[in-house]
Amino acid sequence: MKALRTPDDRFEGLADYPFTPHYTQVDDTEGGGLRVHYVDEGPRDADPVLMMHGEPSWSYLYRHMIAGFVAKGHRAVAPDLIGFGRSDKPTERGDYTYERHVLWMGEWLRAVDLRNITLFCQDWGGLIGLRLWAEMPDRFARVVVGNTALPTGDQPLGEAFENWQKFSQDVPVFPAGGILKGGTTLQLPDDVIAAYDAPFPDESYKAGARQFPMLVPGSPDDPAAVPNRKAWEVIRNLQTPVLTAFGADDMVMAGIDSVFQKLCPGAVGQPHVLLPNAGHFLQEDVGPELVKVTCEFIARTS
Repeated sequence: MKALRTPDDRFEGLADYPFTPHYTQVDDTEGGGLRVHYVDEGPRDADPVLMMHGEPSWSYLYRHMIAGFVAKGHRAVAPDLIGFGRSDKPTERGDYTYERHVLWMGEWLRAVDLRNITLFCQDWGGLIGLRLWAEMPDRFARVVVGNTALPTGDQPLGEAFENWQKFSQDVPVFPAGGILKGGTTLQLPDDVIAAYDAPFPDESYKAGARQFPMLVPGSPDDPAAVPNRKAWEVIRNLQTPVLTAFGADDMVMAGIDSVFQKLCPGAVGQPHVLLPNAGHFLQEDVGPELVKVTCEFIARTS
């Protein structure tokens, strides 16, 4: 599998991102390997908070939450999905499939050997992270679901999401930083927008960013529909504590939090939050609040 690696100098001097890079090699499923980057801060003997990003962001999205969790004594771990951040980027769009991403991140998780995990997942971090939870429930102590879903293709994705799909395919230059800017309620500074563009020196690095919107299961016969249904069968029988923390200003994901509250046994009785003045990328808008509610959730369910 042919892949690109973003030059290290693209990541020098990024605002509020002083973290030491860590790397793990995973099987690309074609006899080669791909490098996965992750942030790993805080005491190694502490239980980890695993933060999984989505499209088209990377672990930079969690920079303030990483610092916040470490300040509270937690181990903070935030990987970059293949195709994003400092992780390798296959050049062919056909190399990106939902199932491969679950395999890649599952191999990474086993290699890093995280246990007693508090998962915080948003956007594609949920589509992948929730599959990992269903596959390896013994590794997960609790789950915080933020502005994400686990679609099975049995319900329409909605007009707003279809508009996003069309934009992602038609726009001549895929504006990663601009998409982050459009998905927050705060006015992101230019240096932050530039940090979201940093992993992508040119369009050749953006095959994953272009392909991800098309991998969300939108019909019952989608390749990911059956695996996601099977994941739900597992999740609906897990007692793992589940908390939803959604941004109230995210119109694409509006109401999805109620699905988790209804279908996850561990969500019953939890103080779910709908955060005002928070968009799709709520980590940018209300990062400190997310750290607070997550730490309270950990303390309450430990």
